[in-house]
Amino acid sequence: MFAPRLFAVSSTLALCAAMPAAAEMNFNRIAAFATPANMAEGEDRARETSPEIIAATEDGMMLVYTDSPLGAIGLVDIADPKAPKALGNIDVKGEPTSVAVIGNTAFVGVNTSESYVAPSGRLAMVDLGTRAEVASCDLGGQPDSIARAKDGSFLAVAIENERDEDLNDGELPQMPAGYVVKLPLKDGLADCDAMQKIDVTGLAAVAGDDPEPEFVDVNAAGEIVVTMQENNAIIVIGADGKVASHFSAGSVSLEGVDTKKDGKIDFTGSLTDLPREPDAVKWIDEDHFATANEGDWKGGSRGWTIFKKDGTVVYDSGNTFEHAVAEIGHFPDKRAGKKGVEPESVEFGIFDGKPLVFIGSERGSVVGVYDVSDLAAPKLLQLLPSGIGPEGYAAIPARNLLVSANETDLGADGGARAHVMLFERTEAPAAYPTITSAGAEEMIGWGALSGLVADAEKPGILYGVSDSFYSAAPSIFTIDATTKPARITKATVVTRDGAPAQLMDLEGITLDGEGGFWLASEGRSDKMIPHGIVHVDQDGKIKEQIGLPAELSANEVRFGFEGIAKRGDTLWMAVQREWKDDPAGMVKLVAYNTDSGEWGAVRYPLEAKGAGWMGLSEITLHGDHAYIVERDNQLGDLAAVKKIFRVKLAEMQPAALGGELPVVTKEEVRDLIPELKSFGGYVVDKVEGFAIDAAGEGFVVSDNDGVDDSSGETLFFSIGKLD
Repeated sequence: MFAPRLFAVSSTLALCAAMPAAAEMNFNRIAAFATPANMAEGEDRARETSPEIIAATEDGMMLVYTDSPLGAIGLVDIADPKAPKALGNIDVKGEPTSVAVIGNTAFVGVNTSESYVAPSGRLAMVDLGTRAEVASCDLGGQPDSIARAKDGSFLAVAIENERDEDLNDGELPQMPAGYVVKLPLKDGLADCDAMQKIDVTGLAAVAGDDPEPEFVDVNAAGEIVVTMQENNAIIVIGADGKVASHFSAGSVSLEGVDTKKDGKIDFTGSLTDLPREPDAVKWIDEDHFATANEGDWKGGSRGWTIFKKDGTVVYDSGNTFEHAVAEIGHFPDKRAGKKGVEPESVEFGIFDGKPLVFIGSERGSVVGVYDVSDLAAPKLLQLLPSGIGPEGYAAIPARNLLVSANETDLGADGGARAHVMLFERTEAPAAYPTITSAGAEEMIGWGALSGLVADAEKPGILYGVSDSFYSAAPSIFTIDATTKPARITKATVVTRDGAPAQLMDLEGITLDGEGGFWLASEGRSDKMIPHGIVHVDQDGKIKEQIGLPAELSANEVRFGFEGIAKRGDTLWMAVQREWKDDPAGMVKLVAYNTDSGEWGAVRYPLEAKGAGWMGLSEITLHGDHAYIVERDNQLGDLAAVKKIFRVKLAEMQPAALGGELPVVTKEEVRDLIPELKSFGGYVVDKVEGFAIDAAGEGFVVSDNDGVDDSSGETLFFSIGKLD
């Protein structure tokens, strides 16, 4: 059993029982800023944009982020953090790699390299008031990370001179070697003439003659910690600019991890002697720092570590961070064979006296919030939905804010744009996750929830299915929605002849009235998955599988059954989009009589199309109506239709296939976009499941696409009673 860890808090015996209990503080997302908004009027906003490393001004009122594709830094006004405003981009004439802010100046590492063998770069200094570059230092190589001294007296820069991953399979060494730069400040600007180049060759056990410094940070004593990811090494440079200590980042062996990209989440694998290969690093105090162990070419331990500056390991998360991410549906199975959730980012801040470490999962698109009051036993307080591909974080304790920069931009494919997201720490309850498997009797990884049905007798008990993303283990999940967050308490794999069923894309589920279920499988001809309906018993064993009649299959397209519901002997399936024999703007609600085997249908009128296509994603029968979820395939500001409609069952008189079909009349019940916006991010596109429980309460769930080109967010919420 995997013990739940979310929201754990320590007790202190010294607290007086008579004193009022301190309110629990939580981070919640309050805003999402799409970085294309920083492009000037008339620019092509369809171009790729990618906020990576982010910093705040000292007053916490402005954000500055690097944008490599645009060759710029972007500025965001967060005087009102719930309504961030675009301040535009500033061209830095190269590829920005990192940024730090001191006073009113942004110090930007700019990569100007012509090739891997001829690396070059500079430190650009940009006045944030005038938006002009006021000075520049030649760094002599390709800069990666920049960090400022706490007192603003100097900057540290990691000169990586990164390797060519396509050359000799990325094997080291690949010259020239990297190094670390220390730059004192004079009159508010870097003193280029006083630049100190610190040699770090000959220290690492792995390719010591070719160090590749990755990330730097500076503590209050002026000491610089440096990770060398490819070399699996860590260096501490003293305040005098000399190497004070160096050591291997070590290795980790893991049990209970998913190690295969195979269409199922299976935490029964093991990995032995994985080099940690840390990426980001942050000081916690003058003696300890935390690393995010993303890995690069030979390792990556899927977790994070607290080191003492002499190399002693004080804490290592092992598999616990990855398990926690999986429990909230954010495990990226397509990366299971490589680096799992890929912890890449780390940030630190003291909020109201509580030291917090933030660990960002690049592929899981979440950030873990840890209380490190006890360095040997950090406590996971929250997991926050960070956006797609979080790369950098900035903690602003004075304003109780956390900021994430999310580098992935899917705009060219009609997907989510790159975002900067803001989180505020208040006394409000945690809004995320909305559903979790934490506390289940066994470890349950899940995702891509695509259909819901309610238990016939128990209010708040629901059943959901996962779609073809997890094709190797199609599953039925038991959900307890009486708690917040809702809890997945059981996973039942759909089986045929004792093995997980194959060639299925489950998009709908309904009760069969006998303890089992009817499931709707959406066909994918490009993957040899047939359209059809499946009857399973309470243990998930397939009892019957029914394909389409000729009248339907002759006109099928990829987008098929997206929901299923049962009344008496009749099953109703909602077809997502128009098939070949449908008039434009009309889709079918298909009926199948389980007693006679007869098929029929009616037509359902879709809303007018907007920027994309329009379709159905669920059907639920309740009282005298069929409730239909209708949505477009747009997200963010382009999302226009995420609605629940209803049709009177008296109108749903199926006609024979192949002839004229009656058109039903629909009535709008609920616009879901306000609820989707209430989570503080962009509006997700895939509202896929809807159920009405035994007490008449409606529940909605979104499909997170298995965290593949997705933020991974599953939004599960109640819309109240519909009676």
